[in-house]
Amino acid sequence: GERTIRRLLIIGGSSMVRQACRFGAPAGSWLERMLARKPRMLVSVALANKMARMVWALLTRNEDYRAPAAVAA
Repeated sequence: GERTIRRLLIIGGSSMVRQACRFGAPAGSWLERMLARKPRMLVSVALANKMARMVWALLTRNEDYRAPAAVAA
């Protein structure tokens, strides 16, 4: 794949992991569960992979990103 894009996705994933470690991830979230059992760098790469799949889906379907709806407790 494209080296620069891959690097930027991993930097973005690392930033999200760092934020989650510092302030806590949402309870029960995928990120919280992954951080509880895997090393941070591995979670960063997994998150980059997840973001890459979302970007690919948006580009191939020619859609805009729709944030997940907030769940009322």
